[in-house]
Amino acid sequence: MKRPVIIDRSGDEKFMRAALGLAAEGARLGEVPVGAVVVQNGVIIGSGFNCPISRHDPSAHAEMVAIRDAALRMENYRLPGCTLYVTLEPCSMCAGLIVHSRIQRVVYGATEPKAGVAISRGQFFSQEFLNHRVLIEGGVMTQACSEMLSEFFRMRRLKARGGDVEQGSVDS
Repeated sequence: MKRPVIIDRSGDEKFMRAALGLAAEGARLGEVPVGAVVVQNGVIIGSGFNCPISRHDPSAHAEMVAIRDAALRMENYRLPGCTLYVTLEPCSMCAGLIVHSRIQRVVYGATEPKAGVAISRGQFFSQEFLNHRVLIEGGVMTQACSEMLSEFFRMRRLKARGGDVEQGSVDS
């Protein structure tokens, strides 16, 4: 008989706040503000934010950067028992990495209606062909995650139209 998985959700907001901080860091560099942390036993072991523009690397999504960081620190390409916190629903590329790295749980903030594959554009993680099951939970600090993205793109559109961008905006 299979044992039920007991999930500790007590740190979800704390770790999502850490991911939001990383997203803001990326925004200051002109990157789309998405942040991610990998947590094991209540400790952040990997972190990252979107940086495909600055790294000239289309795979440098927040999840990729955080998982690579965690794998290097743990000296293991597999991360069993870890939770990935990310401010935006993962895309198909990141979903594949999540499965291959054996992340146990993904907690995301905002949905991604154009490319998210947890629920928005499909349910990748529930596909029968996968050899690893990932627990998916959305909706942690959704409003804060969504607002950061909305504000970033609002400022980007304003700047593109030649509008004044106030000091301290996420895009400056």
